[in-house]
Amino acid sequence: MHTDILVIGSGISGLTYAIKIAELNPKVRLILISKTSLLESNTRYAQGGIAVVSNFDQDSFEKHVQDTLIAGGGICDEKVVRFVVKEGKNRLDELIGWGTKFDTCNNQLHLSKEGGHSERRIVHYKDKTGQEIQKALIRKIKRFDNITLLEAHTLVDLITDHHHDSVYHKCYGAYIISNVKQEIIKITAQLTVLSTGGAGQLYQHTTNPINATGDGLGAAYRAKVLMQGLPFVQFHPTALYPKVAGDTFLISEAVRGEGAQLLTVNGQRFMPNYHPMAELAPRDVVARSITQELLASQDEYVVLSCNTMTREKFKNSFPTILAQCEKVGIYPPQDPIPVIPAAHYFCGGVAVNHHGKSQLNGLYAIGECSHTGLHGANRLASNSLLESLVFSHRAAVDSLAKLQTEQLPESFYASIPQWKGPQNFSDEKHKVVRLLKMELQATMTKNVGIFKTNQGLLDAEDTLKIIFEKTLELYNNNKISLALCELRNMVSVAYLMIKQSQKIKTNIGVFYNYEHTKNV
Repeated sequence: MHTDILVIGSGISGLTYAIKIAELNPKVRLILISKTSLLESNTRYAQGGIAVVSNFDQDSFEKHVQDTLIAGGGICDEKVVRFVVKEGKNRLDELIGWGTKFDTCNNQLHLSKEGGHSERRIVHYKDKTGQEIQKALIRKIKRFDNITLLEAHTLVDLITDHHHDSVYHKCYGAYIISNVKQEIIKITAQLTVLSTGGAGQLYQHTTNPINATGDGLGAAYRAKVLMQGLPFVQFHPTALYPKVAGDTFLISEAVRGEGAQLLTVNGQRFMPNYHPMAELAPRDVVARSITQELLASQDEYVVLSCNTMTREKFKNSFPTILAQCEKVGIYPPQDPIPVIPAAHYFCGGVAVNHHGKSQLNGLYAIGECSHTGLHGANRLASNSLLESLVFSHRAAVDSLAKLQTEQLPESFYASIPQWKGPQNFSDEKHKVVRLLKMELQATMTKNVGIFKTNQGLLDAEDTLKIIFEKTLELYNNNKISLALCELRNMVSVAYLMIKQSQKIKTNIGVFYNYEHTKNV
């Protein structure tokens, strides 16, 4: 298959980018890859909303900028912060124009407040904002004839000079595996866009869906693309404990924004002891505080008390959270909700410029898999969807300009070889892959989680080396399967996270090493 633009990933970033391309130039051919169904992405699980300044009587761009810089530990790219905040309102209006619904009050957008924000500026749709956005974008994208949608396909590797003896030094598309047939196809493209999300599945507890295995990050790293900021993994402070049907469910920060308080199992409120903003402190502070309380008490969880809300208010504001809690026998707001921190968001990723362009010619990265400089050492709540909207627009405009000036002949792409490799993969090997994945998750959770030590990072590196060697042996001697592909990507990302973590000598944002004395 050959196309003008190949988009890998179908969350808010990939869908928005594709829609923007199709609207600006309907003649451009585009293939969009979805790992499972179009609806299943990290975006779908975003509960809180989009941080956008819209109430200019009380809020301002400057307040949002300063909140972002403070949350990011002082290492955000301020130029990026300013244009993302400023352009956010136009992108939100565009999203609404595409059919996305948001809650209103008196014919104005209803705004909620989350941790680290000085004003109420979170635009939302109940507690399922991401799902509403995803559905609206899917309805929109299916109207375009120049977009081909491929569901149940996963990125294996980016096609670069490594796969073809050429002099162009660029990305030529990607090898993609069919999740159903377990066969690999070649899709070449003038431009390739990664919108593959993060790698929350590296940890035992994550709010990310099962398909968040760092596919774009792993492939970009193996293609020798510059990667930055991967040690800055944000753990969401409040994930429901226990899991629901095997999955870790997020309890939105908006619940705390409406007055819910964190208590120990014994009923003691503790957040005022750690930060003047208490429960609405930046996420890194709240997640560390909860973890410290659990280490001291040896309890398995803390609780979120919502008894300041009536049941009617809780049901109207958080119907999804209520339904999930009730599945495990918890009935808020009268019952406190047991919560623990869980891996949530990767602040780092593929290094890109102000238009989402990576250092590898022909390759863009947008959304969570990118490192734009917006988040610094810690993402401000609800800035992720904002970043996706702004950078998807910018990348689309830049891509169309690039297509007009740089194109290789299709005959060149036809000369790129098909994927070659062994054709068998046994059930026994599948079991080995599952065990290696579990060992990797346990290692990352123990040694590369909220708290780290120098020795722990060395131990993680030693364990990862063994996992890598076993994974490489499987890869070299067996037909590649989806599970093996995911494991290979996770190992690549884990290695880079460990090596970058070893170079950080100061505690900042979400990064905390016990052996560093300075903490910001």
